[in-house]
Amino acid sequence: MIGNTRQWAAGVLPGLMLAIMIALAVRFISEHLGGPAMLYALLFGMAFNFLCEDERFQAGIRIASRNILRLGVALLGLRMTFGEVVELGWGVVLLVVAGVFVTLIGGWAIGRACGLQNDHSVLSAGSVAICGASAALAISSVLPDHKHHERNTILTVAAVTTLSTVAMVVYPVFVSYLDFDNRIAGVFLGATIHDVAQVVGAGYIISPETAETSTLVKLMRVACLVPVVLLLSILFARGKQTTGNREPLLPWFLIAFVALVIVNSLGWVPAQAHNVLTPLSSWCLLAAVAALGVKTSLKALADVGPMPIAAMVLQTLLIAGFALAGLWLMTQT
Repeated sequence: MIGNTRQWAAGVLPGLMLAIMIALAVRFISEHLGGPAMLYALLFGMAFNFLCEDERFQAGIRIASRNILRLGVALLGLRMTFGEVVELGWGVVLLVVAGVFVTLIGGWAIGRACGLQNDHSVLSAGSVAICGASAALAISSVLPDHKHHERNTILTVAAVTTLSTVAMVVYPVFVSYLDFDNRIAGVFLGATIHDVAQVVGAGYIISPETAETSTLVKLMRVACLVPVVLLLSILFARGKQTTGNREPLLPWFLIAFVALVIVNSLGWVPAQAHNVLTPLSSWCLLAAVAALGVKTSLKALADVGPMPIAAMVLQTLLIAGFALAGLWLMTQT
């Protein structure tokens, strides 16, 4: 028993520790020099791609890019409560939910028009519609596995993180130009910027009230990850050959996400546990992205061409245009 445990640890620890060390390094750089930690994790991970062929690192990298990733997504449930969502008003809830599904459908059509394969189009549209890199990683886990699967995932994470960083800088100037008040500005930022961290940053550029509103709106989009992944599990399960054990339609980490939202809404999470587990989610996602970076070569990304990036830019414009139209209608009634 002890011998098997030691053997397992010896096989897993090198790759797992590599992902953790990259996560620690990029967090330090991000906090001291600025910039998106997710993008740094990707780039640093890709610099260690030569280790991907080393058998000593493969098991740990695989666990970091799959199991640790799913734990990080599940822990996102501790960032929101149902009460906070209701306080925003049903008009905002409808706008956010409609924006997610319009972007999913319209974004998929844009991806196909740009020459992306069906699953790549869904992955790209889902990352833009919901929560950037976190959504890309979660959606990727239920899509069909093929030789370009991981390459498409890492490309989507890199592109959506970059676009989110650009939006964090540009959108606050844009909403100020449109003379939005703090609440409306927060709704727009939360409904359109891809990653949670960039939403918070953009909100604080304007005001603390805007940051609070934008974060809540963003977490509503994060909650949409559960029905979207369930739907995609059903749709893509039809095309999969089932042998042996069948994958559940709703992965365990999304069930855990819903459970944590409920528990958090009921106030059953002690403050000390909340303070520990909430940042743990970010660390898990950083380590997972770093592991994905290790598994991806720069040459493989370069071979894809510019069309996936063009698709994501158009998808980003789609969700921004929809949010603007929705806010205009809300202010006219």
